[in-house]
Amino acid sequence: MINPSASGWIDKFFGQLKNRLPVYQNSHAFYRAIRDTGFIYGHVVSFNNLDKKETKGWTTEEVTKAALLNTLYDVYRLIDQNEDTTLFIEKAGAFYKAMQPGGFELLKKMLPTVTPSHELENILDERIKINSNIISRNFSHILTNALLFMDVLAFRQYLLNAEKPEKYLRKLEETVMGIVTIALQSKEDKSDYDDLLIKLFESSVRYTKLSAINADDMDKAGFDYFESKSEKNYLLDMAAMAIWSDGRAQQSEIGFLYRLSERLGLTDDAAAESMASFDVFLKINKKHIPYFKYSNPVKHFYDHAAQSVMLLINRNKNRLVKELSNNGELMVLLTHSTHRNLNDKEKKKIKKQLLEICKTIPSLTIFLLPGGSLLLPLLIKFIPQLLPSVLNENLERDGE
Repeated sequence: MINPSASGWIDKFFGQLKNRLPVYQNSHAFYRAIRDTGFIYGHVVSFNNLDKKETKGWTTEEVTKAALLNTLYDVYRLIDQNEDTTLFIEKAGAFYKAMQPGGFELLKKMLPTVTPSHELENILDERIKINSNIISRNFSHILTNALLFMDVLAFRQYLLNAEKPEKYLRKLEETVMGIVTIALQSKEDKSDYDDLLIKLFESSVRYTKLSAINADDMDKAGFDYFESKSEKNYLLDMAAMAIWSDGRAQQSEIGFLYRLSERLGLTDDAAAESMASFDVFLKINKKHIPYFKYSNPVKHFYDHAAQSVMLLINRNKNRLVKELSNNGELMVLLTHSTHRNLNDKEKKKIKKQLLEICKTIPSLTIFLLPGGSLLLPLLIKFIPQLLPSVLNENLERDGE
């Protein structure tokens, strides 16, 4: 059996690949087939060309890693019209090396003597680990892994035009974030959790910050940059996922998807297919996917995360008291946060100083990981509740 966590798994994967399908006729046929596996939605439920017994007992990370490899190989077969796995492995490795931006050091610890397939194993392992951040470990991989298809689209461009992946990924991320933002703005009944969903997406991308996106309307979202049906359908499906964040789709949101489809140069059938495909996927697999078990998955994530943060604070209370007591300015700001709204400058100062404290307490370094900053407001919220005596003493000193 294949073990995607063991060295040499890629060679074994291609050695045991069965029922290899004909090369897809076009990018849309390719996209539809990949969407049916669940890869687009961030939860792989099947492989088109691998016996189910081979995946028995695999973890979510292992399934995702193998699915990413398989999908990259499928797009290579589509574009290069070639099934040479050795050449594919070389090209995929070169692609990821070209994609490596600052702060995304996939290969810094890699020995120069490893074979191309082992090198790609290390690359994919690091790629999945980067997405396996605090959000996915404590709740679900669904959002972060749904964005892995960006790698596939960037690999497609790399094969077609030798285009540098970083430039393309920046544009794709920015467009996805813009579409998700506009989709949520289309809701008739908005909630605070819609903003939180944006932050969840933002924490999962590598280059894009929400503050840099102009998402006032669809004409400013940069759709004209993308020409293939795979790209356009992916953008449409990401909007559909965002709209579903509260477990329902209102008429205004459905209307938005049809307008988006038209703006992308797709037909009404494409919008209907996007909604129907997601609906069928959910009905079949909902009970197996944690993210989709709740009426408001984003709310559930934050409720669940709050419990985790409380547990961390309780376990490290004594160390926190000691570190906080040595930082008078931080204590003053935390005290003030209990009875007034802090301004932006004060909030940034609290965040910066708390992160410094987290560096000194091993259990709290989780807040320094990708996505950890999303939970920092929960830490700020709960510290005053758990450390009242320290805050009261500080409040008295502050009033002297």
